[in-house]
Parts: sequence; structure tokens; C-alpha cells
Amino acid sequence: MSRQYDIESTVNGVRDRVRHYAGEAAGRADELVERGREAGRRFGRNRTTYARRVGHAAEDFADEANYQYRRLRRHVTRHPVATTAIIAGTVGAFFLLRQLFRNQDDD
Repeated sequence: MSRQYDIESTVNGVRDRVRHYAGEAAGRADELVERGREAGRRFGRNRTTYARRVGHAAEDFADEANYQYRRLRRHVTRHPVATTAIIAGTVGAFFLLRQLFRNQDDD
């Protein structure tokens, strides 16, 4: 029971971090959309082409961030053990590379 609790708490921690990063990305995308609208208002008559392109690009970015967040959230929900294994492998690879590069500096 304790092992299952550990896995669930790890997955919940990952889920919270993913939610936090996705929230920051969505906030940044909203900010970009607003900046695009402001730029469109500044250009007056030419705003129909430039503002539309900037606005669409910012909306596409926001949609992509939202899609990636939902996709990652679904993956974590469906495959909590696989997600934990991926994270553990990534952290392990990081430490391994760090150790290898540190050993090369010592030579």
C-alpha cells in the first residue's frame, strides 16, 4: 500500500508541475494575443493584414500550449507508472551525463 501511495504522490507532484507550467504557457500565450491586438490597433488601416497574422499566430500558440497540456495530462492520468519511469529515467540520465562530464574535467 505504501508503494502505491508513493507512486500516486509522485504522479500528483508531476501533475501539479505540468499544470503549473501549462498555466504559465497559457498566460504567456494570452499575453501574446493581447500584444498582437495592441499592435493591430497601432497600425490603423494596415491592421487588417498584419494584425490578423500576429493574432492568428498568438492564438495558434495558445491553442498548441493548451493541446500539449491536455495531452500530457491525459498521458499522466492513463499511464502513471510509465510517466514516473520516464521522469526517473530522465533524471537518471541527467545525473549520469553530469558525472561523465565532471570526470572528464578532472582528467
